[in-house]
Amino acid sequence: MPKPIDFDPDSYAPVAARVELFYERYPTGRILTELVQRTDQEIVFRAAVYRAAEDREPAATGWAAERVGDGEINAVACLENTETSAIGRALANLGFLASRLRPSAEEVAKATRTRHRLGAEPDLRQLLRTAERAGLESSRVEALRARIARGLQPAELAEVQHELRRFIQRRMEDHAARAARGG
Repeated sequence: MPKPIDFDPDSYAPVAARVELFYERYPTGRILTELVQRTDQEIVFRAAVYRAAEDREPAATGWAAERVGDGEINAVACLENTETSAIGRALANLGFLASRLRPSAEEVAKATRTRHRLGAEPDLRQLLRTAERAGLESSRVEALRARIARGLQPAELAEVQHELRRFIQRRMEDHAARAARGG
């Protein structure tokens, strides 16, 4: 049985919100989708977004691929889910994020399913080890290890990864500056 999707949908924009914003701004716009590939295992869609009905070239495009049966949604509506994801990508590429975060709720759900299917924890533990070697306080390291052990929502995971990468980058820059000064 598939694992539950572990993300906070309120933190992400559903594609429907992006579509609504698009048509508010471009009332004569068009969203066209194309089924590019359909096999027993995978479905691929391309979406093209046009700002006006008379536009010959799309203002943005988006692609999506989903695995048939991957999670509860794709077990029953993989075709529809893939098309919706492609539309969401095209609208995001045009700037319709409907949220401060780029991924849509549908995309985060897909990433979560993929992570569970592969049994792979993103590089968070490696980042934490690198940050620890770079001098991250031991109390902070232990607090993060405890959070990781409890499980992080995708938005939390991305935030922690970003913070660790920034910390490591600052340490590298500090080290380079000291080396340039000869100390």
